[in-house]
Amino acid sequence: MPGGLRASRRLMATEMGAWALLLPLVTTLAQAQVCSVNNSNFEIKENTYLSQPLVDIYIPEGQQVTLGPSSTPLAFRIQGTQLFLNVTPDYEEATLLQAHLECRRGDVVVTQLRVFVFVLDVNDNPPMFPFVTKVKEVPEDTKVNAIVIPETELQAKDLDKDDILFYSLQEVTPGASSLFSLVGVNRPALRLDQPLDFYKWQNVTFQLLVRDTQEEGAEPSHTATATLVLEVQPADLRPPWFLPCAYADSEVCVQAQYHGAVPTGHRLPAPLTLRPGPIYAVDGDRGIGQHITYSIMEGQNDGTFSIDSDSGNLTMTRSVPSPKTFLLLVKGDQMDHARYSVTQVTMVARDANGSLPHFSQSLYRGTVVLGSGVGVLVKDAADPSQPLRVWAQDPEFPDLNSAIIYRVTNNTYFQMDGEAMKTATPLVQEGVFYAEVEAYNTVTSGTDSTTVEIQVSEQRETTPAGVPRTSTAGQGDPGGSPAGDKRFSVVEMGVLGGVLGALLLLALIALTVLIHKHYGHRLKCCSGKALEPQTRGFDNQAFLAHQEANWAPAPSPPPGPTQAPPADPAPPSPSGSVRPSPSLESPGAARDADGPAAVRSILTKERRPEGGYKAVWFGEDIGAEADVVVLNAPGSDAHGAGDSGSDCSREDEDADGRHSGDALDDALGAGSTYV
Repeated sequence: MPGGLRASRRLMATEMGAWALLLPLVTTLAQAQVCSVNNSNFEIKENTYLSQPLVDIYIPEGQQVTLGPSSTPLAFRIQGTQLFLNVTPDYEEATLLQAHLECRRGDVVVTQLRVFVFVLDVNDNPPMFPFVTKVKEVPEDTKVNAIVIPETELQAKDLDKDDILFYSLQEVTPGASSLFSLVGVNRPALRLDQPLDFYKWQNVTFQLLVRDTQEEGAEPSHTATATLVLEVQPADLRPPWFLPCAYADSEVCVQAQYHGAVPTGHRLPAPLTLRPGPIYAVDGDRGIGQHITYSIMEGQNDGTFSIDSDSGNLTMTRSVPSPKTFLLLVKGDQMDHARYSVTQVTMVARDANGSLPHFSQSLYRGTVVLGSGVGVLVKDAADPSQPLRVWAQDPEFPDLNSAIIYRVTNNTYFQMDGEAMKTATPLVQEGVFYAEVEAYNTVTSGTDSTTVEIQVSEQRETTPAGVPRTSTAGQGDPGGSPAGDKRFSVVEMGVLGGVLGALLLLALIALTVLIHKHYGHRLKCCSGKALEPQTRGFDNQAFLAHQEANWAPAPSPPPGPTQAPPADPAPPSPSGSVRPSPSLESPGAARDADGPAAVRSILTKERRPEGGYKAVWFGEDIGAEADVVVLNAPGSDAHGAGDSGSDCSREDEDADGRHSGDALDDALGAGSTYV
């Protein structure tokens, strides 16, 4: 290598080494002339408050540092040579804070620095629904899997932008969770899962819950709730239903068919009585309740019958000359003509001659005050506030009940005024009177009779102590007490004690009679004493004749008398003592033609004869059911049946070979009913 080249290289190496030694010094000198910071990027969680300085600022001598115009307003401050964070960061307000530092020498900007603070999100806000309660109407005929409320209406808002929300549906109405559900845990759209039924669900309530964490126990975790109310709106799904219905379910009704009978040769002017009740239909959609109109579609009518389009009352337009059966198809149409139903009405025209009326009771009991003048109503002994009603009906032709007239056949003291009994002469003596009342059907010429027992006695009132006394005008207080004095005298207390003692004695006698009645045959077996026969039977007022039309449930009657009337009373007469004939003394004289085992319904009520009358006896709620208990009257062989095999069976027979209980049967009569 030439010596000059080698010398040149040594010189270059020497120069490079010198620059390497001078570079740090040059850099230090350069930095000494400008502002600087040791870190310009920071990450801070929101809601964090920093009391210590964020950074230290190096400021050359002769220079000043200030916050530049691009700094985040009010976020920073400079104290001396330190930069402080002036606010508590909130990610929802600002995700980045910037400090713009300007170093000046006089008015000249020498250096510009920027310090960035990145705000980190923290789960510090709960989700919020845009509503507290949302009410939504849902049609009953909404299809399954349809979206009832869209997701956009049920979404909650969360200020924590990175949060994922989780939804759940909690039932408030029991069983409602089987009807509705959410599309997904993160999708709060409400979906219908089962068909709606307005009869079961009119209102359904849920609580919608949202949480900003997947795990319920996570920390931190926030929740919110809102209420959903779904109102089911009825849809026109069901046709009219003719009542009464036999229900397979809430949507299927096995409709009633109606039956009636009319007499040949007669035109009945009033609406006809049908069984099981009047022609009546209701909208199967109870929530809609369309009015129903009626018409006869077709059938073997030939113009004999017509129907009122508004009420459904069936009437005759002309008489039927000979026996015949009519099959009518009656249409029940909604007022809007959207749906209709058809039912069948069977009308039988038959000969009414020989059809007999029938009294509901074999013995009626009434009471009237002694001294009553002419035309005073006889009151019901079971309920003295009500007049006694003696009435009969035709079991085959209920519409002919208005043609029945009544009269008293064997007693001049009383007379009939329709179904009411009145006095025919002034009553001046106490006693028990018996009257036979005859019912005569002016159309069929059929008759029936019954017995009425009338108790004529003084009117009584009750003292404050509950002791009955005779009401006498102008009578002062006993014992000489002054008028208006409420205290009881010694005489009154003595009378009260005597009455109470008499009542106790009567109670003991009644108890003895009851024991003798139920166990007399056993006592007779042991003592050899004859069992005295009962003189009268009793009618349970709650059981009416089964021939009566089913129009409306009859109210429960007041309790009847608990003791038999005195035997063989002899009512007084102005012309002398008159003893009623045996046929009038015994309630058995008015016999029940149906025999002792007749079934009498308690859900019966007569139809009034007034024109245009129409009663609806069906329950207010569609589908309501009624339980009816019907008792059969015991036969005459029921007495002592349990002891028929005892050793005393022979001793109970009288000289004619009859049992002592047969006398009781004779007194009651084969048609009497008792409980």
